[in-house]
Amino acid sequence: MSNLAKYQQIVEETLQSTQFPTQPDELYAPVRYIMGLGGKRIRPVLTLLGCDIFGGDLQKAAKPALAMEVFHNFTLVHDDLMDNAPLRRGKQTVHEKWNASTAVLSGDVMLILAYDLLAEIEQSKLPKAVRLFNDTAKKVCEGQQFDMVFEKQHNVSIKNYIEMIGLKTAVLLGGCLQMGALLADASEENQKLIYDFGYTIGIAFQVQDDLLDAYGTSAQFGKTIGGDIAANKKTFLTLKALELADDELKTDLENLYSSNSHISNDEKILRVMEIYEKLNIKAETEKLRDEFYELAMADLDKIAGADESKKQLLRQFAVDLVSRAK
Repeated sequence: MSNLAKYQQIVEETLQSTQFPTQPDELYAPVRYIMGLGGKRIRPVLTLLGCDIFGGDLQKAAKPALAMEVFHNFTLVHDDLMDNAPLRRGKQTVHEKWNASTAVLSGDVMLILAYDLLAEIEQSKLPKAVRLFNDTAKKVCEGQQFDMVFEKQHNVSIKNYIEMIGLKTAVLLGGCLQMGALLADASEENQKLIYDFGYTIGIAFQVQDDLLDAYGTSAQFGKTIGGDIAANKKTFLTLKALELADDELKTDLENLYSSNSHISNDEKILRVMEIYEKLNIKAETEKLRDEFYELAMADLDKIAGADESKKQLLRQFAVDLVSRAK
């Protein structure tokens, strides 16, 4: 994503210049830790790009963009705790490095810090920006709850799954783009279109993320491979396998995901992956990802009056996002 280096640099400079509190250190050290793990800063870059496409002031958008990144990392701290995940971006998760109570409280204060950054928006735009932020944040929480419910729910449809990842992942990408467009005084129509693009590419992004959980490597993915299988998460891969499986394979898969299964996680992951291979689940997942990618491109094409060179950057961003580590 070298073409986005300008936006990434603004994000990093804003992060470095932002003075987060330091005491008590036990509260703020985990904040500095998770924010320092890097990554491509997808969400704040989208906020800046959404602003730049419509001719907005990037410096005025820098703090709100960082707010979206702090919020995103807040959700990661809590999600990792709920999922009992050991790794995040190839490093220990906060609850592993410290403890569960620290992860809860440090995550809480990150949400407050995000609002502090959001308050930097000029007064005339602040009410709409806060409403957008709050609506996005509520939907992300709803998505996480559905994700946890689905782990124990026997019948989850592929439609349920798409709706869940739309809430958990896609609304934040769409919200970041719309936040940038709002700050640039884009029309309501263009704000909706760029949100729709972000939402749809967000679903493609999450499908690719689920694919990498099964078929990637820890170096590519930054997390433990097979973590979704170990955690009984019903991703598209599992749901499609249940749809395509004959009675025997379906029973095997249901038994592996049963709470009565006492095999090791390594054995469980191996056996589930064998079922995926028999049913060509990788290709099915790639097909779904590509369908949502094409829908996102159609949404982007509908945006009128935007800087075409910046739209091309967003197109390339989308390509990179859904093709990473293929």
